[in-house]
Amino acid sequence: MLFIVSDSFDPYYNLAAEEFLMKERNEEVFMLWRNDNTIVIGRNQNTLAEINYDYVKEQNIRVVRRMTGGGAVYHDMGNINFTFIVNSEKDFSNYDAFTAPIIGFLQSLGVDARLKGRNDLVIEDKKISGNAQYMHKGRMLHHGTLLYDARQNKLSQALAVSEEKIKSKGIQSVRSRVTNIGSYLKEPPPAEQFMKQLADYMVKSIPDCQYYDIHVHDEAITKLRDEKYATWEWNFGYSPRYAFSAKKRFPFGEVEIHLQTGREAVIEEAKIYGDFFSRKPIDELAERLCGLRHEANEIEKLLTEIVVSDYIDGMSTEDFLTILF
Repeated sequence: MLFIVSDSFDPYYNLAAEEFLMKERNEEVFMLWRNDNTIVIGRNQNTLAEINYDYVKEQNIRVVRRMTGGGAVYHDMGNINFTFIVNSEKDFSNYDAFTAPIIGFLQSLGVDARLKGRNDLVIEDKKISGNAQYMHKGRMLHHGTLLYDARQNKLSQALAVSEEKIKSKGIQSVRSRVTNIGSYLKEPPPAEQFMKQLADYMVKSIPDCQYYDIHVHDEAITKLRDEKYATWEWNFGYSPRYAFSAKKRFPFGEVEIHLQTGREAVIEEAKIYGDFFSRKPIDELAERLCGLRHEANEIEKLLTEIVVSDYIDGMSTEDFLTILF
């Protein structure tokens, strides 16, 4: 088995590396990696329904969709991620096989971790790890998180989204009480040292394990990163159809917007209501939204081509965007 420690903190690169190793190589793999300031969305989720968009934008949090299902998670440098890639079809949904060595490592440190339900690791019923799996042509990928010293406040704010705004057919995350592994260690080392301890434990536990330099594949991985994982189309546009609604009161009146999106988050229907005044028919502005992606840059471009206050007296471009995002 190849043993890889990614020295990149770029989520787009790390998830592209996973897919490359899964689909373009035949070797079995164990990889450790970290992402900085990132939300990772499950494959079948609606991105806008899972994130606090204003906070994510303000904090420059990157958003990326992974190959596996499950819920949204926040990654920072206090979160360690592990990946197994094996040549097997029989282990799908067998989370015990892949979490057992992780539990063994934590118990060797005196931490009473255990598997709860199908895919969570917990300490005292508080979640420290979520796990997910993906199959492709006789190869299976299993990956999971380890909350070691994550910023809990940022985690909760980044994933705090109003359920009233978006009615989605995507898989919704289940919010759990979480905790950090470091809180259960008498003298918790820095996250880097904890990750090295895990690496040493796994190398000793896995037969025929050998270190491998992922950077020999940088050209192919970077291409996949740039063409897929770093794109709006994959991270936002891949979302299932959804209905969006939001309203906000301004000094010039209340404005309420309803959108229905189709494939790739393209707006199919738009309605705008409120007690504002307008010089031009509001339905005209709603019609201009149809055919655009529900994406800030694309709608902002439209608003540079029109005078939004002609349709909603007193409203600025920034005001309009705050309702939609």
